[in-house]
Amino acid sequence: MNWINNVVRPKIRSILGNRRETPENLWVKDPESGEMVFYRDIEANQWVVPNSGHHMKIKPTERLKHFFDGGEFEMVPVPPVPQDPLKFRDSKRYSDRLKESRSKTGTEDSVLVALGKLYGRDTTVAIHEYEFMGGSLGMAAGQGIITGLETAAKRRTPFVLFVASGGARMQEGILSLMQMPRTTVAVLRLREAGLPFFVVFTNPTTGGVTASYAMLGDVHLAEPGALICFAGPRVIEQTIREKLPPGFQRSEYLYEHGMVDMVVHRHNLRSTIGSLAAILTKTEAPAELTATAPARITSMRETIVAAESDDDLVTAPPEAAHAE
Repeated sequence: MNWINNVVRPKIRSILGNRRETPENLWVKDPESGEMVFYRDIEANQWVVPNSGHHMKIKPTERLKHFFDGGEFEMVPVPPVPQDPLKFRDSKRYSDRLKESRSKTGTEDSVLVALGKLYGRDTTVAIHEYEFMGGSLGMAAGQGIITGLETAAKRRTPFVLFVASGGARMQEGILSLMQMPRTTVAVLRLREAGLPFFVVFTNPTTGGVTASYAMLGDVHLAEPGALICFAGPRVIEQTIREKLPPGFQRSEYLYEHGMVDMVVHRHNLRSTIGSLAAILTKTEAPAELTATAPARITSMRETIVAAESDDDLVTAPPEAAHAE
């Protein structure tokens, strides 16, 4: 018996309340370059590897703290839904899988909804928790997305979705698939209210989530290197029996082929969405945003202003034209 591991350490942890001041592993391996990075350094850099720029997964609460002004936000409660409606069981009971995921993540399901301010503007955010059964879409997750959209419509705020998902949740069968049209209807209601919907694709975004609300935004942004697809590259290669081009279904490839509007570094997502929200809501952007806005966003603002001027000319009543 290993006396230190089996007796001494458990005793010390019980005295300290089983809390850890440092993670199990102080070093994190960069999946891209193989470089070992100090845990504190990568955590301070919003889980972006400093040298390679590889975007690792980040916890939803950490992302929200970096996104909202002063790191302050309030969680929006999501109405409860039936648990394990099909009494599904594979190698484990579905109810047991839910308990394990809730214990692991501390969340009720795979979608969280929050309210806060982005450069002084009230903003509603929904965010996927990938550690909860792969961020999969079930009844509770669908209700979370709908709650976020309805909250944005009710409070007249922009809606931002940070999405990371493996797709529909098989343990809920057709009830999972029904969330695709339900969320689509909620998106249409937000659009009817004239409020902007921003989607941020993170790694990975796949399956039924990609095939529904994740592709219905007004502006689609993506973090570098994110996998965005319906069926994965391995499945496609096995089906068509051909080798896919390098970077296929990654953010940069989809941007080049018009499926994504922008590929934005995690550090710049906050300012980019803040600038876009000001443009689409036709409000004045804060000076700090105007001064640092990328050239593409400045160009977008000028294009929208020009288009609105053309519309005014087209829709001007005949009397006005004669008066001129």
